[in-house]
Amino acid sequence: MPRAKRGTKGRQRHKKILKLAKGYVGGRRKQYRQARETVERGLVYAYRDRRVRKREFRGLWIVRINAAARAHGLSYSQLMHGLKQGGVGVDRKMLADIAARDPAGFQEFAQVAKAHLAA
Repeated sequence: MPRAKRGTKGRQRHKKILKLAKGYVGGRRKQYRQARETVERGLVYAYRDRRVRKREFRGLWIVRINAAARAHGLSYSQLMHGLKQGGVGVDRKMLADIAARDPAGFQEFAQVAKAHLAA
């Protein structure tokens, strides 16, 4: 019985990995084993950092909201608590955008928060 060869599958797998290794330096780009290890590690980082990016943006939005809130005599936590009590359903991303682009609109949010904190 003749031996079974794997055909083109191995070459296809190698080409796929080496294509992903484009832009790497030296053997990390040219040698399959080094390329595979580097590509796998890079894919792990990419998966992890898609989630880390969301965390970092939330922190950035909070910093921007806090800066705008303090300009109106509120802390971040007071502003968010007042807005929640007032039933304002604006998320932090939109609130940070409003704080940066529309100070007059953010002032209305601050007034709503102050009114509900006093009550």
